[in-house]
Amino acid sequence: MAAPEELQLFRKLGIGAKFDTKRFRKDAERSQMIRAQVTPTVSKEEADKALDFFGNLSKQKPSKPAAKSTGDNAARTSAETSSKNNTSEVLKSEGLGVQSKKGKKRKQKEELADSDDSDYSEDSLQLLGDIKASEKKKKRKKKDLTVNKVEQIKQEKLSEFRRKNRIHVQGSDIPAPVTSFQELQGGYGIHPQILTNLQGLGYEEPTPIQMQAVPLMLQRREILACAPTGSGKTAAFILPILHHLREPRRQGFRAVVVSPTRELAKQTFTWFQRLGEGRGFRTYYIEKPAQAAKKFGPNSAKKFDILVTTPNRLVYMLKQDPPIVSLHSVEWLVVDESDKLFEEGKQGFRDQLGVIYQACDSSHVRRAMFSATFAYDVEQWCKLNLDNVVTVSIGARNAAVDTVEQQLLFVGSESGKLLAMRELVRKGLTPPVLIFVQSKERAKELFHELIYDGINVDVIHADRTQTQRDNTVKCFRTGKIWVLICTELMGRGIDFKGVNLVINYDFPTSAVSYIHRIGRTGRAGRPGKALTFFTEDDIVHLRSIANVMREAGCEVPEYMLELKKAKRKERRFLEKRAPKRKSISTTPKMFVDKAMKKRKMIEKSKKMQGKTRKHEALRPDSSRANADDRNKVTESGGNRKNNEQETGKHKGEKVQGKKGATSIDRSAKLLSVNTNGKGLNKRMKKRKGANKYVAKS
Repeated sequence: MAAPEELQLFRKLGIGAKFDTKRFRKDAERSQMIRAQVTPTVSKEEADKALDFFGNLSKQKPSKPAAKSTGDNAARTSAETSSKNNTSEVLKSEGLGVQSKKGKKRKQKEELADSDDSDYSEDSLQLLGDIKASEKKKKRKKKDLTVNKVEQIKQEKLSEFRRKNRIHVQGSDIPAPVTSFQELQGGYGIHPQILTNLQGLGYEEPTPIQMQAVPLMLQRREILACAPTGSGKTAAFILPILHHLREPRRQGFRAVVVSPTRELAKQTFTWFQRLGEGRGFRTYYIEKPAQAAKKFGPNSAKKFDILVTTPNRLVYMLKQDPPIVSLHSVEWLVVDESDKLFEEGKQGFRDQLGVIYQACDSSHVRRAMFSATFAYDVEQWCKLNLDNVVTVSIGARNAAVDTVEQQLLFVGSESGKLLAMRELVRKGLTPPVLIFVQSKERAKELFHELIYDGINVDVIHADRTQTQRDNTVKCFRTGKIWVLICTELMGRGIDFKGVNLVINYDFPTSAVSYIHRIGRTGRAGRPGKALTFFTEDDIVHLRSIANVMREAGCEVPEYMLELKKAKRKERRFLEKRAPKRKSISTTPKMFVDKAMKKRKMIEKSKKMQGKTRKHEALRPDSSRANADDRNKVTESGGNRKNNEQETGKHKGEKVQGKKGATSIDRSAKLLSVNTNGKGLNKRMKKRKGANKYVAKS
C-alpha cells in the first residue's frame, strides 16, 4: 500500500481528472479510490479514517492497514469460487434451478450499478466534485440539444414548405408563412369582416406571395416583394394596411399607395373599397387637384385615411404653397410597380418618388415595394435606406407565368404583320384580346385598319381624355369591346380577368416589358396564350425573349438561343428608344395629306373662334358701336382715305379681303362667320351694301 504522503499527492494531482476504475482496477484499489473485493480485516472506523482524504472526521494520524500477501488473496478467491459452486449445487438440489441468461445480464447490470454507487462515497464525491459538476453540465447540454433539435426540425419543415411553394426569402427574423386565412385571424387578430370580404372576392387560400408577405407586414417589417403577374400582390399589401389602421380617425392620410398609371391607381382604389367594406375606412383617389385642395387642404376636417394616386399629381400638390396634402401622419407607404417608378428619365418617376419619400417624415412610417419584375438598383436602394428589409420573391426572378402558352411568329416585314393579323381574324379570335404596339401613333393607325374588319375594336392611349379611357376600360371589362389596342400604358398591373390572347404586334424592347405584357393573360391560375410578331429588325432583342420563354417551359428554336448577345450599353440604349418602323396605314398618301390639311383648318378655325369670343367680350355694346360706324361712313363721303382716318387705321397696315375692302368689312366677315345672332348678321350685310354704294359714288 502507498504511503499517506503519496496518496495526498496523488489526490491533489488527480483533482478534476477522470480515472478509469474498470481498466485500472488494481491501481485504484492500491490508491484506495475504490474498495477492494476482499473483505476488509480492519474495523469500520479505521476504514473511514483511511478514506478521510481531507481530514473531515478527525485529524488523527492514519493507521496503516495490515498488508496481505498475494498468496492469501489467491486462497481467498479460490475459496469464494468453491463456495459459489457449492451454493449453486444446493439450489439445484432444492429445485430452484439456474437463472436464465437474461436474468444473469440484469443481475450483472444491477451489481455494476451497486458497485459504482458503493465505489464513490461521499468523500470521494468531494474529491471528484468537479467531475460530478461536469456530468450535470453534460445533462444540461443534452437538454439544450433536444431544444435545438426541435427548432432544427421546425426550420426544415418551413424550408420544405417554402421550397414547395417556390418562396425565396432573404433577411433576419422571418416569420413562418401562413397556410390559410384563418391563421391570420387567430395568430395576428385580423378583423373577421376583412376576411369575409376577402372570401367574397373568391380568395379561398392564400397565394404564395400572400403566405409570406402578409405575416411580414403584419409585424411591421419593411419588405421588397417580387411575384409573377396575377399572383395577388395587391391583396397582399391591402390586408396588413387595413389591419394596422384599425378604424377611421381624424388624423389625415395614414396610408399612401403610389402607382405609375391612373388605370392601375383606380384599380387599387377599387380593391381597397371592396376589402374594407363594412369597416368605415375613407379611401380617396385624386382626379382633379383643384377639388383635392378643398377636400384635403390645411383647413379641412381631415376625415380621410387612405390615398391612392399617381406620383405626378401627388408631387404637384406637395409643391404648392402651402401644400394641398400633408403626409406627416403616414404609417404605410406602398410603391406598386417599384421597378417602373425607380426608372430614370422621362419614362421613370425616380425624382417624384424622392419628393414623396421625404414628405412621409413620420417616425413610425414603414415602406413596402411590390413589383412583378426584379430590378437590381431597387434592391440596392432598399438595403441602404430601409430598416432591416426582407426580400421576398416567388419563383425565378424576371420570369413569365407558366400558365401562358407563348409563341413567336416571323412575319418578314411590317406589312406582313397586318396580313398575319387579318389572317387571325379570318380564322377566328376568342375574345377578349389585347394588342400591344410601341406608340400611340401606331395604335391609331392599327385601329383605323381593323375597324372595318367586322370586329368590335377600340384603342386606348395617352392622347385620349380620362373619361374616354375610363369608358374604354369599362366596356372592355363588360365585353362590349372584343379587341383592345393599347400601348405600354396598359402593360403594368391592369387586371383584366379572362383575357384569352395577348398579341405583341410590335416586338417588346426588353424582357421586362415582355413579361408585363403577356402577364395580362393567364392570371390567377387561368390558362392564356401570347403571340409575338417579329421581323428582321427585331433580332437584337430576340435572344432575351427566347430565354424567358425557355425558362417558362415553352419550346424555342435552338438558333434563337445561339444568337449573338447584345452589349450592356447597347441593350440599355435600345430599351429606352423603340426602333423606327414603317407606317401601318394602307391609305394612299394623297388622302392622308388631305385629311391632315382639313384637320389643321378645323383646329385653326377653333382658335379663331376663341379669339373672336374674347374680342366680343371686351367690346362695348355692339348696337351702339354699329350706329356710330354708320354715321362715320356717311360723313366721310365715301373717301377711302378719310374712312381710314376716321377708323384709326394707318397707311402701312395691310388690308385683307377683296380690293377696296376696309377694316370694317374684315371685322364684319369675322362676326358674320363666328356669331349665331341673325340680327347682327343682317346689320353687317346692310353695312357692306352701304360701303359699296359709297365707294361707287
